[in-house]
Amino acid sequence: MSASRERILARVRAAVADAPEAPEPARDYLESHTSGDPAEILELLHENLADYRAIVHRATEGELPALIAELLDTHRARSVVVPDGLPEAWLADTTAEQRTDDGPLTPYELDAIDAVVTGCSLAIAETGTIVLDAGPGQGRRALTLVPDLHICVVRAPGQIVASVPQAMPRIDPTRPLTWISGPSATSDIELDRVEGVHGPRTLEVVLLRD
Repeated sequence: MSASRERILARVRAAVADAPEAPEPARDYLESHTSGDPAEILELLHENLADYRAIVHRATEGELPALIAELLDTHRARSVVVPDGLPEAWLADTTAEQRTDDGPLTPYELDAIDAVVTGCSLAIAETGTIVLDAGPGQGRRALTLVPDLHICVVRAPGQIVASVPQAMPRIDPTRPLTWISGPSATSDIELDRVEGVHGPRTLEVVLLRD
């Protein structure tokens, strides 16, 4: 497989060897369509997350453990994945079984777990998108794709940007990025929306006020 890849890439390099340098891309577009007011950006993120059928909550640091425990109870989640680096206090009030990713967990083990709680890298208000990069408190991609319930905590305003152009300089392209806009859904078959096909059926987002 590796030899075939190298042969293909060598042919591509040879084909473009004499091609002129590509011009620099134009950067004269608007960086954002909103003001820089953090309160306005927060409201826009809340609105667009809800528009994508995420369930949005707001909490302070002190309110967060009780809220997460309540959300897990509401969804009857008896087990929850705890990514490495997740603050211990966030799950202090829950009675659900807490599973770490030591081993790591197999796809079959993950499929038997009801929920996952994570932080995020950042959130984009104009598109209602949450970006995960497998950093502390987020875990590897499978942790947020297999369990049926994903509770994601976004720190406001520190982890919120208005637009994609503002997000790109804050993202490390060498990391495994997952961009989430609402729960997993598809309408491929007769335009009937089906949720939970490629990821969690339910996305609960907590906007954590500093």
